[in-house]
Amino acid sequence: MDIFADVLIIGSGVAGALTACRAARKGAKVVIMEAGPEVDRAAAVRRFQSAFPKTPESAYAQAAFTPHPETDKPFAFYAQKGPHPFGSTYLRQVGGTTWHWLGSAIRLVPGDFQMKSRFGLGVDWPISYTDLEPWYCQAERELEVAGDNDDDLGSPRSAPYPFPPIAQSFLDLAWRNALHASDYRVRPTPQARLSKPSGDRPSCHGSASCIPICPIQAKYDATIHVARAQSLDARLLTGTCANFVQCRQDGRVEAVRFIRSDGSTGRVVARVVVIAANGIETPRLLLASASEAFPAGVANRSDQVGRNLMDHPIQLSWALARQPVWPYRGPGATSGIENFRDLNDRGVNSALRFEIGNEGWSWPKSAPESTARELALGGLRGKALDKALRDQTSRHIRVAALTEQLPLASNRVTLDATQVEKTGLPRPAIYYQLDSYTERAFANAKTRHEDMFARVGVEAFWHKEGAQGAGHIMGAARMGDDPATSVVDKDLRAHAHRNLFLVGAAVFPTGGTANPTLTIAALALRASDAVLSALSE
Repeated sequence: MDIFADVLIIGSGVAGALTACRAARKGAKVVIMEAGPEVDRAAAVRRFQSAFPKTPESAYAQAAFTPHPETDKPFAFYAQKGPHPFGSTYLRQVGGTTWHWLGSAIRLVPGDFQMKSRFGLGVDWPISYTDLEPWYCQAERELEVAGDNDDDLGSPRSAPYPFPPIAQSFLDLAWRNALHASDYRVRPTPQARLSKPSGDRPSCHGSASCIPICPIQAKYDATIHVARAQSLDARLLTGTCANFVQCRQDGRVEAVRFIRSDGSTGRVVARVVVIAANGIETPRLLLASASEAFPAGVANRSDQVGRNLMDHPIQLSWALARQPVWPYRGPGATSGIENFRDLNDRGVNSALRFEIGNEGWSWPKSAPESTARELALGGLRGKALDKALRDQTSRHIRVAALTEQLPLASNRVTLDATQVEKTGLPRPAIYYQLDSYTERAFANAKTRHEDMFARVGVEAFWHKEGAQGAGHIMGAARMGDDPATSVVDKDLRAHAHRNLFLVGAAVFPTGGTANPTLTIAALALRASDAVLSALSE
C-alpha cells in the first residue's frame, strides 16, 4: 500500500504537531504518522488514580506493538550498556510525551548557544539566541504560555507572555521569604498551562497531577495542534510505525516504509519527510534504515547519529521543614531559581537550574502514601495516625537541581539487534556515563540545597544518591554548519538528504539547563519555513 503526501511527519509530539499545523495551513497535503494509539483522557486519569507507584508513565497502558520506557524499570525497555543507566523516558502515543510533561516553558539563555566560544566546552550552536528569539515568542503564543513580564529570567524578550503568570503557591512564598536576602531569587516559572480560560480549555484548577496527566487539559499537550492540523485536512495515521527510510543513491528520500499494529505494511511516498520522533526514536529509525547506499544509516555520513546523548541529570534533595508549608497542591512546580543558569565560571562548574516542588516527597519517596505506611508500621492508628500524617505531610519540601551535561561522543544510542519489536525496529541500546563536569555539579548542588534548607528552616534533609532522569532527551542528531561533525544544518535539514528534516531535542548541540520543550517548539516553527520551501525544490 502506498500513501502519497506533500509532507510526511513522523511523530505527533509538540515538534511534529506544530510542523504539521504550519504545513497544512499553507495548503500542503500532510500525513502525520504516529506509532502509538490515541489516548482516552478519562481512562488515563482513572488508571493514574489507581496506580502505585505513581510514575510519569502510570496513566498510560503499555502497548504490545509500541512499548515505552518506564521510570521504575530502567532496564526493561533500553538495553543499558554504560556505567550509568539512562533514566529518562518518553511516551509513544498521539501527543507524545507532552501528555506527561510538567509544563515548564522556559527559554534557553543566550550563553547556552555559545558554550565553545565563551567557555571552551562542547560546541556552539549554528544559530544564536537572537536568531531564535522571535520564534520563542511565536512558540509561547502557540503553547499559550503563562509568565511574569517583570523578569526575563536572563533571556531577553521582544514580546510579552500571552497569559499572566500562574500564581505562586503558599510553599513558593515560604521559600521566597526565607531566601529573599540571599543569592537565590525565587521567581514564577513560565508554564504552558492556562492561567485563564482560552477557547474550550479551562484555566488550571490545581489538580496536582500535571505529571502524568492534566485531567482537564489546562496544561498544553500536542493533541491540541494535532487536532488543528486535522481540521486543515492533515491525515493522522495511528498505530502506524515507520521502520525504514528509503533513499535514492543521490540521497533524496523517496518513501518511508511502515507497519501497522494489525501487521499490514506499506509506504508513504512524500516530497518532504520530517522526523519528529524524539531523541531516542529519531536516531533509532535513522540507524535502522541502513542500506547499500547508506551503510551507516540515513543522515549518518558524519557518524554523529545517536552520539552526544544528553539529559539534565538531576540532583534531588528533600527535607522536613520546621513549620507547615502545605505542599501537595497545584501544579508540580510553579517557581524556580533561574539566576545560576549562566554564571561566568561555566568553564569549570555546570550551570544549575533549581526547581522548587509543590508535590512534597512524592518524587523521592512516593509520598504521601509512603508516609502513611511508615507511620502505620511505627504503630500509629486512628486519630493518632491521622494527626501525625497531617503534621508530617504539611512540612514536606523538595528541590531539584537540573545540571548541564556536556555532549560526549561516547554517550550514544545504538541498536540491539538481539531484541526486535513487533514494529521491526531493534531495541534501542544506550551507552551513558556522567563525566567529572556533571559529578562536580552534583556536589555543588548538594551544597546549595543544604544552604537553602538552612535558610528555610528544616529538622532534617536527605539527598538522593545517583542522577535522576529529567526526561529531557537531547543531542543525538545535532545541528551544525559542518556536515562532518553534525547531522542537520541550522534549518534542521539533513546534510546528505535535501528533503529530510529532523525536528525535536535530538538536534540540540548543547543542552543548557532549561526544560527543552519551548526550545523544541521554537525550532520546529523556525524550520517550518524551510520545510515548505523544500516543496518547490
